[in-house]
Amino acid sequence: MIIVMNNGANEEQIDGVVKKIKEFGLEANISRGTERTVIGAIGDERKLDQELIDALPGVEQSMHIVKPYKIVAREWHKQDSIVDIMGIKLGGNQVQIIAGPCSVETQPQMDAAAQYVHEAGCRLMRGGAFKPRTSPYAFQGHGEEGLTMFRKAAERYNLPMVTELMDARQLETFMKHDVDVIQIGTRSMQNFDLLKEVGRINKPVILKRGMSATISEWLMAAEYIAAGGNHNIIFCERGIRTFETYYRNVLDVTAIPVLKKETHLPVIVDPSHAGGKAWMVPALSRAAIAAGADGLLVEMHPTPCEAWCDADQALTPQELKDLMGTLGMIANAIGRTL
Repeated sequence: MIIVMNNGANEEQIDGVVKKIKEFGLEANISRGTERTVIGAIGDERKLDQELIDALPGVEQSMHIVKPYKIVAREWHKQDSIVDIMGIKLGGNQVQIIAGPCSVETQPQMDAAAQYVHEAGCRLMRGGAFKPRTSPYAFQGHGEEGLTMFRKAAERYNLPMVTELMDARQLETFMKHDVDVIQIGTRSMQNFDLLKEVGRINKPVILKRGMSATISEWLMAAEYIAAGGNHNIIFCERGIRTFETYYRNVLDVTAIPVLKKETHLPVIVDPSHAGGKAWMVPALSRAAIAAGADGLLVEMHPTPCEAWCDADQALTPQELKDLMGTLGMIANAIGRTL
């Protein structure tokens, strides 16, 4: 950490900063310039709280020079990490497409969805049993019954199930139903108690970006999971909230190469929640794969016009098949497979 002292900082204030640094087990290097004194904290600077240092008398500003996240950072783990999901590798050369309906509605709907996901060539299936909705009067999901329906449909085609966990109190239910991949939604990205709980289990976790979260906040949320011992983390860019109202969210394609630089963990994209309209999904999907995403989380419904939630953004089974064909060509063009 670099600490810049005020122009008029006296020796007592400088000594106070040095003392505080040493209280945390670090050493201090003092550099006296003609106008400013700069103090360098040498050691594990993550022990130092920037707000605490900034509040000390005589301090003008302080700044970390190493990243506050460590386990998820590429600087400590140079090679790409691969998350294994029932033998399916996410983060390697093969791009993975996770497809399925927004929510679990009925057993026939899930049975049909699983069939179409399999026929399209996707290896994992998504579906929400517990649904966070903007309106308290909207369909909230079937809960545990939905997990049962999901499992029954997915097992027929050996599809790992991906579903959202909203509350730490539901984790035991998820473990009972042996959910293969736990999804943390955008509204829960900074639910730190929930992140700590999924950090204690050995299950892959898809961590969606908060709708107004910075890259740094997103990485720190992942660090909460990793700090608990669970390093099977997958980042999911799903669009951020801006001033634009034409589409649902703004897909931040830039986040893909940035995350690839900052972290060794896999990165996928949810084009359905980004655009909010089915006709946008293919273009956003192609852009994501071209930019280096390791996979996609795509909504497909057997009959989108009858979907109980997010009908506008769900692809038809044929549209999913067509999309898989074009994505395969893009993946091959950049040296990957689908």
